[in-house]
Amino acid sequence: MDFLLRVIRVLPLADWLALLAFFIGWIGYVRFSKARAQRRPSVLASTNRIRLDWMHEATFRDNRIVDAAVSQSMASSPSFFASTTIFIIGGLIAAIGASEKTAEMVHDLPFATPTSTLVLDLKLLVLTGIFVHAFFRFTWSMRQYSFGALLIGAAPSSKDFHSAADPDFRRRYADRAGRVMALAAETFNDGLRAVYLSFAAVLWFLSPLAFVVGTVGVIGVLYRREFHSDVVALLNEPVSERA
Repeated sequence: MDFLLRVIRVLPLADWLALLAFFIGWIGYVRFSKARAQRRPSVLASTNRIRLDWMHEATFRDNRIVDAAVSQSMASSPSFFASTTIFIIGGLIAAIGASEKTAEMVHDLPFATPTSTLVLDLKLLVLTGIFVHAFFRFTWSMRQYSFGALLIGAAPSSKDFHSAADPDFRRRYADRAGRVMALAAETFNDGLRAVYLSFAAVLWFLSPLAFVVGTVGVIGVLYRREFHSDVVALLNEPVSERA
């Protein structure tokens, strides 16, 4: 109990409130976006629908080299971000190890609130934790894309689908592969949100108020891009069939 009280006393009340607002905003937006996507199409929901269509069309092809290439291309994005977060985590750990020099550098920032070395270390640990979370999401997304590629490679031929005794076999197989690809995309999206919100966490080094304002601003950008961007309208634009 005494240890917990000492930890609580390390940060001023304003910093604790800002940190609480950050995590409430993060978790709240994740839940809000999932509920909102049930009523209004988001970028993720729209592309997931396209992934299901893609897997269904793939079952009609015997040559699936293009499908395998597309799945590999999609896995390259989380791979890039996973590699990038490793370098960032290494840099943050190095900054924690040289906390005194880091504190001097932070104090030279304009409008930065003076803080102790211990408080600075706690802020660096929080920022490191955000990127560790992002790293795990990106690597899990990579593995899920590989699972989807396995389903593409293991898919029966179009003739086997057509001659199957179960008429719903094709649809069920395509839906399962499409859902795996959708889960990979959702996991990658979680990692991207963490990267976006890390920019708000950087503002914590200036002041708790800047931290809260940055959190609200980043969440606003995420909401705008996921639900009200031009690409959402284009993805959901009706397409007429070719003659």
